[in-house]
Amino acid sequence: MKAIGILASMALAAALSGCAGLGGRELVEAPPRCVETAVPVYFEPGSHDLTDEGRTLLAQAASEARGCLIDRVVVVGLADAAGEPAANLELSKRRAHAVTATLAALGLPAAEFRLSASGDQGAVTDAGAEPLRRRVDVILQMRPRP
Repeated sequence: MKAIGILASMALAAALSGCAGLGGRELVEAPPRCVETAVPVYFEPGSHDLTDEGRTLLAQAASEARGCLIDRVVVVGLADAAGEPAANLELSKRRAHAVTATLAALGLPAAEFRLSASGDQGAVTDAGAEPLRRRVDVILQMRPRP
């Protein structure tokens, strides 16, 4: 039994020693993926307050954009069909502003922000209301730095 333990320890040590170095090669980190990225941020009904999940998504997107050249950030606020159209338009504007303010606070590299709000326009189709329109769509148009 003791011999098996010694052999297993030796095998583990040999395996780990192979991982200890890269054979004289340096570890190179992959450059950031600087491609156009879409981030949907969902909201609770009737609210323009970001959820914890929404904040996490925006923080991740801002982090991934660091090191990239940001050409433009398109922010489109949307609302579902519940309520009055004018109130839904205002709600979608507030959602777009909340997302934009959060991205700026997270240190998203300077870019041109384009905000728009659609309210509930397009929220009702022949199939009925589409509840997943309680969101803001963020499109990060970015590319690698020269």
